[in-house]
Amino acid sequence: MGTMANGVKHFGLPRPDREYPEPGTVLWLLGPTSAGKTTLAMRVVADLRRLGVPVILFDGDEVRGFFGADLGFGTDSRLRVVSVLVHLANKAADAGLHVVVAALTAGQDAREHVRENVRNLTIGYVACSVETCAQRDPKGLYRKAISGEIDTLIGYNSEYRPPDSPDLVLDTEAHSVDELSARIVASYVWN
Repeated sequence: MGTMANGVKHFGLPRPDREYPEPGTVLWLLGPTSAGKTTLAMRVVADLRRLGVPVILFDGDEVRGFFGADLGFGTDSRLRVVSVLVHLANKAADAGLHVVVAALTAGQDAREHVRENVRNLTIGYVACSVETCAQRDPKGLYRKAISGEIDTLIGYNSEYRPPDSPDLVLDTEAHSVDELSARIVASYVWN
């Protein structure tokens, strides 16, 4: 913090004669539950930060956790999570950060909302068979769905349909997280 000529304190804001940072990009990773979206997103963010790239991660589960029990798993609630993620991603990108979002984004309405409202967007489909996702099951959701404790697990209780035209297909069965992160970091155009 410094002091301006008139004695008023300022907080290091850019001077008007300086350019503001270019807007950042948004990499939106979508795929079925337990496909590896969050794991891959965290790795990509860590790898980019090691290279000095200003990047932030927004995760659908974190947003859902913020709302707590007030948010269900119906279409409206799922779209609400996506809408919040879209807003956060755009705000961060406008500030010059690159953004990685990890979110199920299963419904066509949610996918259209993302495509229509996120600027500088790349969609990465984290591909993984439901069988492998059920074997991984780090949160125990497939186990709960199989036992009937929950009936809202997309991929088990209803079909998870792959997106029509993702910009990237990231197969977590065929490739390691290391390989996929290296591919994203090396091939994605980060300004």
